[in-house]
Amino acid sequence: MIITRIGVIGAGTMGHGIAQACAVCGIAVTMVDVAQPAVDRGLKSVAASLERLVKKDKLSEADRDAALARITGSTSYDDLKDLPLVIEAATENEALKVKILQQLDALLGPDAIVATNTSSISITKLAAATKRPDRFIGMHFFNPVPMMALVEIIRGLQTSDTTHEMVRDLAVRLGKSPITVKNAPGFVVNRILVPMINEAFFVLAEGLASPEDIDAGMRLGTNHPIGPLALADLIGLDVCLAVMNVYVDEFNDSKYRPCPLLKEMVAAGWLGRKTGRGVYTY
Repeated sequence: MIITRIGVIGAGTMGHGIAQACAVCGIAVTMVDVAQPAVDRGLKSVAASLERLVKKDKLSEADRDAALARITGSTSYDDLKDLPLVIEAATENEALKVKILQQLDALLGPDAIVATNTSSISITKLAAATKRPDRFIGMHFFNPVPMMALVEIIRGLQTSDTTHEMVRDLAVRLGKSPITVKNAPGFVVNRILVPMINEAFFVLAEGLASPEDIDAGMRLGTNHPIGPLALADLIGLDVCLAVMNVYVDEFNDSKYRPCPLLKEMVAAGWLGRKTGRGVYTY
């Protein structure tokens, strides 16, 4: 089955990015969030992103208009009930995700697939909280979704081959380069990346170098396109902390302990770009 319509739960950074990527590729999207202002912000962000592509001659005005027309914003889960696939892209909070998934379970048809955009939470555990564990899968996009080629396709223990192939094919249709990953905390990329970011905060907290020099060192010395502290600001310091906390809980290994400076900055509300201040000020 070729998927031509999808739902996206969440109109935030990841949700509206996923909606844009799908709409540009000809897929109709219903984007749902809890409040109309959040939906409106998501739609506005998509429009602004598409406009930038037009100005860079990477998208025609006609294609921009067509993509925008394919996205419908809503605050009602009922608008998702007839869709063959829904991607949950809510905040990285297990209890919240389980609540959303169970709402979807009661609403969607028996053959519908549910994917989660989690960056660290167990796919097997989330699948077990649903009534469709064989049709549940992880689909981890990377920020900014319209630009980043990678999608991690994460199979839970219960995920069927059919579900995996359908979701992998969808990722390819979106112009992405998917990799298939077994379920484990942090999967592959974040298992390596977030502890590196956490270590950069330890380096910063110990006063070994300035934020600018830490980031320059990693850019110039390891050929990274962005330094780890600037990347933390882009991802969200709260997200980085949440991922490290998952590692501590799941691995019970002190090497994954979050840096106290990272915890303190999150407590201060300095979450990065989305709040205007993190390691850097925006």
